[in-house]
Amino acid sequence: MTISSASSASAPARPRPHRRKVLVLGSTGSIGHSALKVAQDIPDRMEIVGLAAQRSVEALVRQVAETGVKQVAVTDAQAAERARQLLPADVEIFDGSRGLVDLVKATEADLVLVAIVGTAGLEPALEAIRLGKDLAVASKEILVMAGEAVMGAAKAQGVWVLPVDSEHNAIYQCLEGRDPAHVRRLLLTASGGPFRKVDATELEHVTVAQALKHPTWNMGRKITIDSATLFNKGLEMIEARWLFDVPMSRVDVVVHPQSIVHSMVEFVDSSVLAQLSHSDMCFPIQYAVTWPDRVSNTLPPLDFARLAALHFEAPRVDVFPALRLAREAGEAGGTLPAVLNAANEVAVEAFLNERLNFPAIWATVEEVMQKHSNVEHPSLEAIIEADAWARRMAEGLL
Repeated sequence: MTISSASSASAPARPRPHRRKVLVLGSTGSIGHSALKVAQDIPDRMEIVGLAAQRSVEALVRQVAETGVKQVAVTDAQAAERARQLLPADVEIFDGSRGLVDLVKATEADLVLVAIVGTAGLEPALEAIRLGKDLAVASKEILVMAGEAVMGAAKAQGVWVLPVDSEHNAIYQCLEGRDPAHVRRLLLTASGGPFRKVDATELEHVTVAQALKHPTWNMGRKITIDSATLFNKGLEMIEARWLFDVPMSRVDVVVHPQSIVHSMVEFVDSSVLAQLSHSDMCFPIQYAVTWPDRVSNTLPPLDFARLAALHFEAPRVDVFPALRLAREAGEAGGTLPAVLNAANEVAVEAFLNERLNFPAIWATVEEVMQKHSNVEHPSLEAIIEADAWARRMAEGLL
């Protein structure tokens, strides 16, 4: 549930465990690596009980040795066979299309951290909710595609949905214990990506290498391109709409190149609360695990005297139309956010493979959205069908 719900009578009554047993889906990615660092830093509050990866078997083997887990999932079939050769015989390996769901069922985790890029995390997330396990969400696609279904299921089952994205985690912290009626706007901060100051006419000549040079964060290839196009921030707008149960009109974006202020909340009296820290995903991961407690760690504090200055500016929506497209999808709801997300995934992959230029990412997404017949209040099957349709349509446009 959301922070706004957390202070209400509808919040789950069951206590949160003092020491969290955490299943990490996407353990070999950047979020997964950070999660294991947090577990090492606060072992009395966090235990890793399961891991899942797609293909990075060698990294997974090292993580199994480090954590001692006995249950893992490897979703790629060939990689799963290699994992069986390299992992100890007493480690149970789940694979195939249902591997992640089977792992969620098998582990004794009380918190499932979903850090899988793309749509693969949706079914295991819903399974975790069905089983009464709390979610820590680092995968935007879950709430972008199926925010209504996920948050509705979480409320019905009495489980918590805890944001791990630094921006949503910041808002979570700023909202805690406050009446949602007092909130005027949620302000998501964006680094602006590597092309924040680049003239629009130059974007046609952007190379893959240039787009992958993020100014402040070290992330995977897909999310780094999303940051360069600002689709990352657009997806976060839709995610915030569902996490905090606010209309899209009350979710805004401001560019903040230093990535020190992770997001802000503006209240009806025009006061603003902000959450600040260094650009390290260990901060939001730890807070999601230990919430509502604050726990000492080895992470560095801010030295305000050395920060010198923090800058803010409006995003160039005319040059980076991802924010406009995301707002349109979020306001429409239904299957349109899933279509936006799927078309963007196809377009980003095509850009990475040098099949289309940088501005064509936006153009492809917009054309697919325009061709879609939106379905309101969709079932999970309708969402998956819309996702598949958008992928086919985007590929056809390419």
